[in-house]
Amino acid sequence: MKHFTCWNQLLVMMFGQLTNCESLRDLIVIIEAHRSKCYHLGFGKHITKSNLAKANQNRDCRIIEEFAYFLVAEARSKRITDIFKLGGSVYAFDSTTIDLCLSVFWWAKFRKHKGGIKIHTLYDIETQVPAFFHITEAAVNDVRAMDELTYEPGAYYIFDRGYNDFCRLHRITCTDSYFVVRAKKNLQYRAVKWRRRLPNDVLSDATITLTGYYPSKHYPEPLRLVRFWDAEQEREFTFLTNAFHISSLQVAELYKNRWQVELFFKWLKQHLKIKKFWGTTENAVRIQIYSAICAYCLVAIVQHDLQLKRSTYEVLQILGVSLTDKTPLYDLFNNNQLNDFKELNYFNGQLLLNF
Repeated sequence: MKHFTCWNQLLVMMFGQLTNCESLRDLIVIIEAHRSKCYHLGFGKHITKSNLAKANQNRDCRIIEEFAYFLVAEARSKRITDIFKLGGSVYAFDSTTIDLCLSVFWWAKFRKHKGGIKIHTLYDIETQVPAFFHITEAAVNDVRAMDELTYEPGAYYIFDRGYNDFCRLHRITCTDSYFVVRAKKNLQYRAVKWRRRLPNDVLSDATITLTGYYPSKHYPEPLRLVRFWDAEQEREFTFLTNAFHISSLQVAELYKNRWQVELFFKWLKQHLKIKKFWGTTENAVRIQIYSAICAYCLVAIVQHDLQLKRSTYEVLQILGVSLTDKTPLYDLFNNNQLNDFKELNYFNGQLLLNF
C-alpha cells in the first residue's frame, strides 16, 4: 500500500463520488475499465479494492479533512460576494443526521437498536459553500457543536430554535458578532421598549430582558424580539437577535435564508455518496464525507470559473460521464444551455429568498 499515496486515495474517492458509485466494487470495476488512463488521472498504478479499503481504514482522516478545508477556502475566495449588504459574512448553522445500521457501524450508537452520525455545518449563505463542518455521533446534542465554532467579528449567525442556549449565544455577543435565532414558545422575558411604525407583516419589534433564572444569568444584556407573520406559510415566527442596527424585515429575511443549509444537506444526500458508505470504520466514514465535500467544492469552483448557467445536477451528470474524457471542460459545457426546472441551482445568488 506504500505505493498508493494519500493523493491517489483522495482522487479515487472523489472519482467515485462524481461517478455516483454505490460501493468500492463498483468503483474498482469502473477504474479497471480505464486502466490505461489511471496514471494520467493521478490514481497511481496500484489501485485495488483491498488497497483502497485499507487506506480508508488506516490512514488518518485528518489528512483529507485538511485538504477539504483548503478547497473550502479556495471556493469561498472565488465566490465571495455581498448580497445582504450588511458589512459582514452571513452564516447558517445546523446539522443533519445520517442513519447507520448499528450491527455494522457499532461505534455510532444512537438509540438501543439504531446507529447514526451527525454532520454539523456552518454554511456561508452568500458564497453557497460550507465554511465549517464537524462530525459527531447522532446522540450528541446540537448545541454542543456550537463550542467548536470560532466566531468572526461582524458576522451574522443564523440558528433554528434548537440552539436556544443563552450561555453560548452570549459568547457570540462577546466576540462582537450577531445572531438571529428562532425563539421557543416558553421564553420568559420582560419587554423594555417597543418600536413603532412597523412594516407590513411585522407584528411587533421590542427590546426585552430575559426573566428566567438561568437565561437571565447566562445572558444579562438586552435582546431584541421580533414577531413576524409569514403570509406564504400562514404562520407566525418569533426571532431573537442582538442586532439592533438592522430593520425587522432584515431580521426575518436572514432567518428565511437559513433554509439554504437544509438545501445543501439535501443536495449532498441526493447527488453525492454519504448515505451508503464504502467502509464500516469511523475513519472510513469520515474520509468518505470529507471526499464528498471536496467534490462539492470542486463543482462550485468549476461553475464559478466557467461562469456556467447550468444547474448543479447537470454539471454533475456531465462530469460523471466525462471524467476519463480528454475534452476540455469549456467544450463540455459550451453546447446548448439546458434548463432543468426541477433542480435548484444551489450555487447562484438568485437562490436567496427575499421578501
